[in-house]
Parts: sequence; C-alpha cells; structure tokens
Amino acid sequence: MNHQHRYDMLKTKLLHPEILSSLASNGHGARVLIADSNFPFSTCPPTTAKKVFLNFAPGLLAVPEILSVLKDFIPIETAMVMVPPDGSKQIIHSEFEEILGPEITLKNLTRFEFYEEVKSSDTCLVIATGEQRRFANILLVIGVVK
Repeated sequence: MNHQHRYDMLKTKLLHPEILSSLASNGHGARVLIADSNFPFSTCPPTTAKKVFLNFAPGLLAVPEILSVLKDFIPIETAMVMVPPDGSKQIIHSEFEEILGPEITLKNLTRFEFYEEVKSSDTCLVIATGEQRRFANILLVIGVVK
C-alpha cells in the first residue's frame, strides 16, 4: 500500500490532518477562527489554540473556501464577523451568509469586540488564510450534532 495517498480512503472533503485532529478533540462551545491575512495570529488567540497556517501565498487559500469545507464537517451554532468602524456590511459577509445558509445569522462585532471573542479560552483552532480582503475573519462556535 502506498502511504503517500492514505487520505484517498476518507469520505470527506476535509483532509488536513491537523485540522481534523483539532476538530475531533473539541466539542460543543469550542471556537474555530478562519482569519484573513491581516489578523494578528501570533498575539491575539489564546496560546492553547492550535494554529494552522494555510496562507500559502496572497489570495491562497481564501476564507470562503475553508468555510465551505468546514460547514459540512462541523455543526455551527454561531458565527461572528468583524465589521469596520462604520458598521457597514462587507461583500465577503454576504458570501459567508450564502455558504452558511439562512439558519445561521452572523453576529457583527467591532474589531476589538472580535479580538476579545477570539481571546476566549474556548478558541481551539485558528486557521490562517491568504485571504486579502479586509474584515474577512469569521469565528465559528461549534454546535451539537442533532
């Protein structure tokens, strides 16, 4: 058996071993941050959070791509986004709503409110992306399987 292709047997779109391990190790109430390239990865999240760097190059990978895969893998109870000082809705937030569907309402937070939520000891996983759009961060709270 060729071990380089051991993920060929998984029946899921999510194949990243560190992300799979982190999600399998956490449950209801745990938080997952998918962050744009402007996010302060090394200073904001709790030190206990697993950090996965998928920011291969500017624009690769984008936050909606990661969200599209995760939303089929974990139940999402709540989703929080960072809004600019004027509170205006960002185009990427509409993309998030389309991906998540009508049952999830985005909670709008100011930059520092968002940082405080990310600093929670419940934040278990931080995924860095190459997303270049501003205010493209989304913090997910894992729900329960119904």
